[in-house]
Amino acid sequence: MSKGFDLQTDKDLAKDFLTNFADINGEAKYMSILQEVANRKIRAVQIELEDLLDYKDLDEEFFGRVTENTRRYLGVFADAIDELIPEATEAFTEDDNDILMTQRAADGNENADSADPHQRMPKEIKRFFEVYIKASCKGQARPFTIREVKASNIGQLVRISGIVTRCSDVKPLMQVAVYTCEECGFEIYQEVTARIFMPLFECPSERCKINNAKGNLILQLRASKFLRFQEAKIQELSEHVPKGHIPRTMTVHFRGELTRKVAPGDVIELSGIFLPIPYTGFRAMRAGLVADTYLEAMSVSHYKKKYEEYKLEGDEEEQIANLAEDGDIYNKLARSLAPEIFGHEDVKKALLLLLVGAPHRQLKDGMKIRGDLHICLMGDPGVAKSQLLKHIISVAPRGVYTTGKGSSGVGLTAAVMKDPVTNEMVLEGGALVLADMGICAIDEFDKMDDSDRTAIHEVMEQQTVSIAKAGITTSLNARTAVLAAANPAWGRYDLRRTPAENINLPPALLSRFDLLWLILDRADMDSDLEMARHVVYVHQHSKSPALGFAPLDASVLRAYISAARKICPHVPKELEEYIATVYSSIRQDEAKSNAPHSYTTIRTLLSIIRLSTALARLRFSEVLAQSDVDEALRLMQMSKFSLYSEDRQKSGLDAISDIYSVLRDEAARMKKMDVSYAHALNWISRKGYTEAQLKECLEEYAALNVWQIHPNTFDIRFIDA
Repeated sequence: MSKGFDLQTDKDLAKDFLTNFADINGEAKYMSILQEVANRKIRAVQIELEDLLDYKDLDEEFFGRVTENTRRYLGVFADAIDELIPEATEAFTEDDNDILMTQRAADGNENADSADPHQRMPKEIKRFFEVYIKASCKGQARPFTIREVKASNIGQLVRISGIVTRCSDVKPLMQVAVYTCEECGFEIYQEVTARIFMPLFECPSERCKINNAKGNLILQLRASKFLRFQEAKIQELSEHVPKGHIPRTMTVHFRGELTRKVAPGDVIELSGIFLPIPYTGFRAMRAGLVADTYLEAMSVSHYKKKYEEYKLEGDEEEQIANLAEDGDIYNKLARSLAPEIFGHEDVKKALLLLLVGAPHRQLKDGMKIRGDLHICLMGDPGVAKSQLLKHIISVAPRGVYTTGKGSSGVGLTAAVMKDPVTNEMVLEGGALVLADMGICAIDEFDKMDDSDRTAIHEVMEQQTVSIAKAGITTSLNARTAVLAAANPAWGRYDLRRTPAENINLPPALLSRFDLLWLILDRADMDSDLEMARHVVYVHQHSKSPALGFAPLDASVLRAYISAARKICPHVPKELEEYIATVYSSIRQDEAKSNAPHSYTTIRTLLSIIRLSTALARLRFSEVLAQSDVDEALRLMQMSKFSLYSEDRQKSGLDAISDIYSVLRDEAARMKKMDVSYAHALNWISRKGYTEAQLKECLEEYAALNVWQIHPNTFDIRFIDA
């Protein structure tokens, strides 16, 4: 064995590294971690490969050996830590293992009869820490996909990314089995390295051999050492799968402190050791010489953190504080959502409020009032509904995207399946359960079968999924915000029919949506020109045209929303009457209308409060303001705006008033007090009005002292600002 591969030399190198490696502040990084381990504050010691690279006294060969043969070097580092670990500086409560170790030391049985390997106490049983080696990002630009991990990577440390599809329960895995002999009373130790082991039955101690007594061994579970163990299945991300292939999966084993870090549906990056595992039992007879592979996890990081887990860094806190002071933050955040999609500003504002949500309320008697907002986008084909849905799912930390035709009622709620390991009936959560505390986007909502659509009713109001199947009766949490997109009944909105006929969804479902947004595709020369220019620009430059400010990144949006979600605003006393009056007037207007556009119930009042609360959260305010309620009402009004404009044309709203509003809006947009006659004529002719109607409007409003008109050129000057 050459000196480079001498075990003792490697151990000395590891000790030298752990003792002397200093962080940016010049402190001994790993020694301070070991002190915390000795004080029982933490259990995991994570050795980062980047630190090994940066440490000047280590040669490249040692670094190469650690990455190529990681399993062995875990032991080397653990041995080094055994020798280096300092004494505890703080008092701590002893656990069962500490008490047993004290007892063994008192009995003098620590290394008794050490000639016999079974009686020598293994190092693992004395350790109260776990060692992990974390892969570095320097050598490898991006993590491997599952299909890029080949046979040449066996035994090496690899970084891979994927989505978690299943997780087992956390179970205890035996690390050291401890027996006591009925004859001689000695403690016998057996290290367990694989998933299965053969228990010892006869005592191997010298005393039993001399007396020729086959001492019966009893397994002492209390004295044995167990590790937490969890198995998960990880699947390739859809963007990494080649055309026409099926996504591959890999088994991942989590041990100790890494358990309970992932849940089904999480997109994660793992670093771990790629190892083979032979089949055991009956499966071995069927598999023959074939072995399976798995990944022994060493570190886990999530691509998107949950809102609750967001910890703001120093510069992020400053950035969010600056954003919160910006008076126009509501508009900026909304326009930063899918900036490549033209227009739809109010729709984006509604989607921003969906991301923020309102706090869940639980009353003293256990009654729950949901805080999640539900939005349905109903519109003509080609108004970017699906693109908006996809973008919201990419921004939300936890989002599930599904389509109406591709989902059954069971696929949305929960299915009863047979567990392949234990053959028991288990519940597998569907899309709505996976999206718990997140957003579930359902595209092509109108194409769903009615029987499947009823599964959503309970989720949208009670926020649970109740099940009574195959002897399993339970209720699963589904605290999810539903974002649905649908086409009207005949593909496009038919203005000759009533809104109820066009929408074609049952009132029980419609009343559960806080906002039903109707997006109608109407021919308008101005907006069509602008949209066409926008689309062409996006195709030319692969980015959105300038918005007048830099659009906020998805990570900044998530950080801002996570900070906003920590606030629980309340309704002040002075707003109670205002909200009540507003609600009753909406009901009155609907009662008077011949063909009402919406279906107003008491849920509408709750929707107004939820939208207002979300707006208050965006301002980081603890109290609702009247402006929040007004904005919530405006959004509700704007959601049916395309219908009201059609009604106005049908009811024959006089052309003069319409021309005035066009001129006023355009002048306000250009921030001018003076408007030339040519410009005015250009604007109104695009809306389908004549020059005679324009002149009539000019005279009528000049008589009312709204504007002054130049006697020769007919240019307009507004009097009031």
